[in-house]
Amino acid sequence: MSQAIIFDMDGTLFQTEKILAISLEDTFNYLSSLNQWDKETPIEKYREIMGVPLPEVWEALLPEHSIEVRKQADSYFLQRLIENIRDGKGELYPNVREVLRYIKENNYSIYIASNGLTEYLNAIVRYYHLDQWVAETFSIEQIDTLNKSDLVRTILEKYEHSHGAVVGDRLSDINAAKDNGLASIGCRFDFAKDDELLQADQVVHDLIELKAVFPIEKSIQSELSLL
Repeated sequence: MSQAIIFDMDGTLFQTEKILAISLEDTFNYLSSLNQWDKETPIEKYREIMGVPLPEVWEALLPEHSIEVRKQADSYFLQRLIENIRDGKGELYPNVREVLRYIKENNYSIYIASNGLTEYLNAIVRYYHLDQWVAETFSIEQIDTLNKSDLVRTILEKYEHSHGAVVGDRLSDINAAKDNGLASIGCRFDFAKDDELLQADQVVHDLIELKAVFPIEKSIQSELSLL
């Protein structure tokens, strides 16, 4: 049975930074037009919390606003993100296609597990044709707990995997790997934090390094399965 290699999306496969600032600026300009915002766009605050589920994002960015206003912001932000993806303003990280192709050719099963919303994730997958390598993309929307560990567990149970790795840039990805008995591969990219990456089994600075990592991980996991 093949092993599961589960990738995060934002800050791991997709350079969210390319469309983040403009989409967030559009959203807060929209709130301003509704007389719901009169300050600068809190882009730095968003970068600090990047990777958490969107409901938590709006709680942090709009702590004094109503749930209704947060929902308006969430809906408009998602719309702008998707439009910017479709307009080609986003970008994958270097070597994504080469690495996904290599991993699939070496008989690993590839999945995406993200805190992003389904519509947003599907826009990225479709635009960059990632589905030629990725078996299925999972959104945090699909589970009630909004916990990345539970999302990864959903993948393992659905496809009957017991070995593999989670590749991501944040602590939630690392914990999701550990909570499910998988190897954790940290990506030192745009939103990564050094203190979080210290908890990963391995850290890469470029996805191309995964071509060396996964055969080693596969061997280690095979040995562990015999114990």
